[in-house]
Amino acid sequence: INTGIYILEPEVLDYYEYGQNFDFSKDLFPRLLHDGVPIYGYITEEYWCDVGDLDTYIETHVDILSNKNKHYLLGGGQEKGLWIDKGAIIEKGAKLSPPVYIGRNSIIKEGAIIEPYSVIGDNCFIGEGTSIKRSIIWDNVRISKNCEIRKSTICNHVWIGERSRIFEGVAIGSHSKIFSNVTIKPNIKIWPHKTIEENVKVKDNLIWEEKASRKLFGYRNISGRFNETITPEIATRLGTSFASVVNAKGTYIVSCDEHNLSKSIKSSIISGILSTGSEAVDIKDSTIPMCRFGVKHFKADGGVHIRTDNAHEDMVYIEFINNEGSNIQKDMERKIENSFILEDFKRCSGNQIKDVVNIYNFSSIYLKSGVGDIKNIEKIRAKKPKIIITSYSKNISDLAERYLMDIGCQVKVIPYWKGLEAKDIRSLVLDESGDLGVIYSENGEKVVLTDGFNIVKDEKYYLLSLLIGFKTGNIKDIVVPYNFPRIMEKLAQEYQGDTIYSKSHISNIIETILKNELNFQYILNFDGIWAVGKIMDYLVENNIVLNQVLQELPEYFYFKKEIPCNWDDKGKVIRRLTEDRQLDTELKEGVRFTDDKGWALIIPDEEKPRFNLFIEGYNEEYAEELWVKYDEKIKKILKD
Repeated sequence: INTGIYILEPEVLDYYEYGQNFDFSKDLFPRLLHDGVPIYGYITEEYWCDVGDLDTYIETHVDILSNKNKHYLLGGGQEKGLWIDKGAIIEKGAKLSPPVYIGRNSIIKEGAIIEPYSVIGDNCFIGEGTSIKRSIIWDNVRISKNCEIRKSTICNHVWIGERSRIFEGVAIGSHSKIFSNVTIKPNIKIWPHKTIEENVKVKDNLIWEEKASRKLFGYRNISGRFNETITPEIATRLGTSFASVVNAKGTYIVSCDEHNLSKSIKSSIISGILSTGSEAVDIKDSTIPMCRFGVKHFKADGGVHIRTDNAHEDMVYIEFINNEGSNIQKDMERKIENSFILEDFKRCSGNQIKDVVNIYNFSSIYLKSGVGDIKNIEKIRAKKPKIIITSYSKNISDLAERYLMDIGCQVKVIPYWKGLEAKDIRSLVLDESGDLGVIYSENGEKVVLTDGFNIVKDEKYYLLSLLIGFKTGNIKDIVVPYNFPRIMEKLAQEYQGDTIYSKSHISNIIETILKNELNFQYILNFDGIWAVGKIMDYLVENNIVLNQVLQELPEYFYFKKEIPCNWDDKGKVIRRLTEDRQLDTELKEGVRFTDDKGWALIIPDEEKPRFNLFIEGYNEEYAEELWVKYDEKIKKILKD
């Protein structure tokens, strides 16, 4: 049997020609014996095992860990069946069941469970609540929280997201990225440099296929974990790609929130922009509406805004803005992605690098412009309405407080706490006899309103903004996302206005609003700080409260649902739905069905393996019937 290690003289290689099918045991050894060439064998007492497959590879580690005569292969440092190398950190609450080997500088977090016959290489990170059983983890592997690894082999430089499950016989090649909530079925092989989207179940080997690869852009931005999927090196390349594609000699606004993590990524993006010969204007402690305002204020070629996520540790979001102040379109995303992947960059020489333009007080310019747009500022200052505000972002709370105080409001800022909900602010407004409560979104774009009785958010807030626009005369026509309630069109008809439908992607909505010069609608829906000022301006001018305006909103029956699916099922479902379409079916975005009970819109999610189902019925019962009908229809197609 051809097993073992061979030591050959170079002349032996003359026995075969290049490209010839030649086997040692069947071809070479018989010829050597025929020619009288001596062949020697060496009998060893050392440990020997043929590791021709993953099972024997793992069992070899079991042999070494369980047999005292082979422990010398592991080096020193053994204590009660635990080999823990220099610099390794085992946090209190981590459970290690011997025999186990932990490599140097590796970190095992609290609550992690390392079961017998597991090997963790050098510079690894094992997150809280993760369980590893009888597996071999190579070097520089990061496994996030609450994962399950069962009798698997994980090669170098692999990153595994939270709540992922990897079963027996799996091998994951080097430099692969496995996103959150992934399940890899038994005996699957993932070749190197592969990326698997979150919520995916992998049932087949991933060798050449790109189907599990993650797109660079998501619904509206590029997102990932700091120093894992979004590193300073990646951020630099993104900055270079953006400037190379848009205008290599242009001017770009770069802003971020107040967190050091965001500032680190911002610095890298600025470096990439400068490397093309472009100019970078650095706006400090900003919001996405401020970045858009800055692009137009400085007549820049585009902008980039970076923010973090208080709800998810180390998450980074990067948004790209065009010269009109809107999020970039899909075709521009593809161009940036191609430039990024192919490294098709435009570079400048060293003497063409420009200084960074640092703007430290741009928030004052932004807030002053917003204050100047309030018509009834003296009435507001005389009335001194009391407003209670909060935000995930302290920076946004501070900016909103400055703005509202400048227009004459009394402001109470509530520090955000984990689990805070709109009903908590509603109770505070009622208890303290406030005029309005506001929750600002983390990026400063959206708001949730309450007057102590009502909670206004999402499509209801959008409807409110349109009503105020019509009643003030600031808008005549409206832009409505394709997936929003059609009751908005009826509202426009009441005020002799036209409805312009846009696709539901944020870049399409903002671009359509700006193209039609609907600045009032833009402010109320995409600049939360200025929006609250506009709403207070209207309420004070007409000496009314929010509840009175809400009473004028037309009744509607609308809701959104999510239907999980596999990534590969999306095309099949849409194809089957379009095959069944009748005359009352639209294909502008997803598939929209209309009947005498209302309408249903099915759109595949861009970022996750699911369908988004939007329903509007002529009454609540009809809406529920439509939901049941299309939920069952989609699930039946998924089962077929």
